[in-house]
Amino acid sequence: MTDPTTDDDTGDRLAVWCEGEDWCPVTTTATLIGKKWHPVIVHRLLDEGPCGFNELQESVDGISSKVLSDSLDDLQEKRLVNREIVSEKPFRVEYSLTDHGKSLEPVIVEMRDWGIEHIDEAADKESSVA
Repeated sequence: MTDPTTDDDTGDRLAVWCEGEDWCPVTTTATLIGKKWHPVIVHRLLDEGPCGFNELQESVDGISSKVLSDSLDDLQEKRLVNREIVSEKPFRVEYSLTDHGKSLEPVIVEMRDWGIEHIDEAADKESSVA
């Protein structure tokens, strides 16, 4: 099995690494943003633009520093997020989406819209059960 984030000869395209033409693209996308906080981080960077670590942590309410750091490392490795050192003293970095990360906008927007539509439904069902 090859690394799903490896560039092929077209640059931004992902290598095929799974069987099944019907579900391989879904699996590849899920590998990129399938972790709990990844789509939230991408969403925040889409909405707010480049952010420092602390600013991003405040924006992604409920995420620990370690999980955010690990998630950002993973997103960088997958070429979705850039990390740029803004200043050495005091040390400050800024995270932003790569063009590859920005291309996820329609996916993230659809996830948000689906959630908005169905969160109310789930809340209504829970209140009617009680």
